[in-house]
Amino acid sequence: MAILYKEYGDKSAELMVFLHGGGVSDWMWDQQIQYFTNYHCIVPILPEHGINNNVINFSIKGSAEEVIRLIEDKASGEKVILIGFSLGSQVIMQILSMKPNLIDYAIINSALVRPMAYGKHFIKPIIKCLLPLVKNRFFSKLQAKTLYVNEAYFEKYYEESSKVRPDTLIRVLEENMSFEIPKDFEKASTKILVTVGEKEKAIMKKSAKDIVEANSNCIGIILPKIGHGIPLAMPAYFNQMVEAWIEESKLPKDCKVVSNLYLES
Repeated sequence: MAILYKEYGDKSAELMVFLHGGGVSDWMWDQQIQYFTNYHCIVPILPEHGINNNVINFSIKGSAEEVIRLIEDKASGEKVILIGFSLGSQVIMQILSMKPNLIDYAIINSALVRPMAYGKHFIKPIIKCLLPLVKNRFFSKLQAKTLYVNEAYFEKYYEESSKVRPDTLIRVLEENMSFEIPKDFEKASTKILVTVGEKEKAIMKKSAKDIVEANSNCIGIILPKIGHGIPLAMPAYFNQMVEAWIEESKLPKDCKVVSNLYLES
C-alpha cells in the first residue's frame, strides 16, 4: 500500500514535501501550506499516524522508502525541497542516505540521532501506565501545550491521540529512540539546513551538532527562545526562514550557528 498524502499548490512548480512529527499528522503543516502556494506542496501522512492509517506498521526505513517512491512519481524534473520535524526529520535523514542525489534542499528540524538505549527498556511499562491518560482531555491539553499545539488544532490532536494503539505508540517510540545517523548520510549532495530550538534538551542540541558534522553540506542553527516545535509555535518566523534560505541562502540574524563552543557553554 502506498503512503497516504495530501497535495496542494501549483503542480508545475518546484516540489516541497513536508514530513510531520510523531503524535501529530499532516495538519501540523497547515500554516506552511497556506504560505507556500507558489510551490507544489505534498504532505505525506506517516503510517500509523492520523485517523484510520493503520494498514502498515510504522518504521523509519519503511516510511523513507514510501516517500522516495512518492517524490520520484511527483517531482517532474523540478527541484525538490524536503522539510521535516522530529520523527519526520529522522525519515529525511534515512531518505538522504538511501538516495543521496534525489533531494535538492532539506530542512531537518529537531532530529534525535543519539540512541537512548536505556530508555527503550522502560517504554512498554510507561506506555501501559500513560495510555489511559492520553484519552483524558486535561492530560491531553498538557501534552499538546508542550508541542505548541494551539486551541485551533487541539480537537484534531485529541481525536488522533485518543485512537492510538499501545503497540503503535511503542513501535514509534522505539524507532525514534534507537535512531542514529545512517551510514551513507555523508554521501548526500543535498543542501541541508539543520535547526534546533534554544530551549530544547541538551541531547537534541548535541544531535544537531552530530548531524552537521556528518555531512559537509550541512549548516546548523539554533533558533532563539523556542523549544521542540518551531513550525507550530512560530509559523510566520519558520516560513520566512525557509523561504529566505531556499531562495537566497540567507539565515535569520538572531540565530546562533551550531558549534562546540555553544553546546558546551
